[in-house]
Amino acid sequence: MKFNDIHTIYFLGIGGIGMSALARYFHRHGAKVYGYDRTPTALTRALEQEGMHVHYTDDPGMIPANLDLAVWTPALPSTHQELTAIRNSETPLLKRAEVLGIISKSKRCAAISGTHGKTSTSCLTAHLFHAGGIDASAFLGGIALNFNSNFIEGNSDWVVAEADEYDRSFMHLHPEITVLNSMDADHLDIYETHEAMQDTYRAFLQQIKPGGTLLYKAGLPIDALANRMKGEGYAVARFGIEQGDLQAQNMRIEQGMQCFRLAAGDQWPGPVFDPVDVSIRFPGAHNVHNAVAAAGIALRAGIPAEKVAEGLGSYAGVRRRFEYVVQSPDHTYIDDYAHHPEELKACISAVRSLFPDRNITGVFQPHLFSRTRDFADGFAEALDGLDQCILLPIYPAREEPIPGVDSAMLMARMNLKDKRILEINEVVPFLEKQDIEVLLTMGAGSIDTLVEPIKNHLLTRKTAQKL
Repeated sequence: MKFNDIHTIYFLGIGGIGMSALARYFHRHGAKVYGYDRTPTALTRALEQEGMHVHYTDDPGMIPANLDLAVWTPALPSTHQELTAIRNSETPLLKRAEVLGIISKSKRCAAISGTHGKTSTSCLTAHLFHAGGIDASAFLGGIALNFNSNFIEGNSDWVVAEADEYDRSFMHLHPEITVLNSMDADHLDIYETHEAMQDTYRAFLQQIKPGGTLLYKAGLPIDALANRMKGEGYAVARFGIEQGDLQAQNMRIEQGMQCFRLAAGDQWPGPVFDPVDVSIRFPGAHNVHNAVAAAGIALRAGIPAEKVAEGLGSYAGVRRRFEYVVQSPDHTYIDDYAHHPEELKACISAVRSLFPDRNITGVFQPHLFSRTRDFADGFAEALDGLDQCILLPIYPAREEPIPGVDSAMLMARMNLKDKRILEINEVVPFLEKQDIEVLLTMGAGSIDTLVEPIKNHLLTRKTAQKL
């Protein structure tokens, strides 16, 4: 399909972070963009302000006539009326991942994969490209604060894209450079077993273009495949903290900044560079791993190490990825998208490293019944790292309830004493009665609707205390 011939396009689930990036791409390229989503959000309102047409009722009568293409997300239920109507029509229908694959096929694609770290590493990579003089396009899974968007229009032949493992979406990509950050179990509703998921990752890595580059976190179970690819002419390198072919060394926190030295080992495939000192705003080993991975992509793309270090220092982050919402001597409020046990552990650990002597309150909304069931013990262990925990009911997204799987089941597995379950509308009134020192909100569902009300409460409280 030639996308230059697309004049009118329709998105089913236009408010999704990946879908909205594609919507922005087609809108920038002159297409009339229409779409459906379940509820209005800040993102859908932004799309409307940019000139796109969005509605919020599952009504086939709202689908515009004479569509050139419809795009859908597998997150939609199979019973969705508009999806059924389009399937029964003559309108071409593609998945979001298929469209991204077609757009990136003719480009030099840098793709970031892994259970965790995709969005942060992708946004950081896009920033490093631009800071280093490469005008790359990017399709991102979050709002990059340096660009205030999840889509970046570039004029070079480079494109940065997240390689999403959900529904095997990344199998539509054929990148020149690929990063693999992690392979922890997730999406077992799709893969059934962790082994099947890992096998699919290995299959994706073999879609790297001949002569391309594979960068993977040291310790992941792909050494045999990596060695074989190296023998076939691919550039292959491991990255890590004090290990691998591209390393972060002497990791430490100085004046609230995460500092380390970026250095290459003897097996680094080049270009060769002298070690450089790096400071980033975001604490924790997981953020250092993301920074080293993005640096590896930038270096392989030809950006000098000094420019890479400067870019890492000027990176502002991603909305809802360890985002400081309120930062004052009285209160610190951080919002994070963490929705997997390993992500929760990383987030809570990073906060603890910054505020070892302060009380940490966490508000967590579990995402999906199946994920909560599959990783209940991991969630409980991660949340036990808090001083106080507020659990919200499970956000179902695309799923129907599973008997016996709820937030009460999760809370029963926690050892933490100070814990409770609240409805989302009860959270702010509860917090108003608490002496909050450090607050975290975590989750991938509707918990983001709490950010502004909590922010307003903390800022109002701070003002009142001064009076």
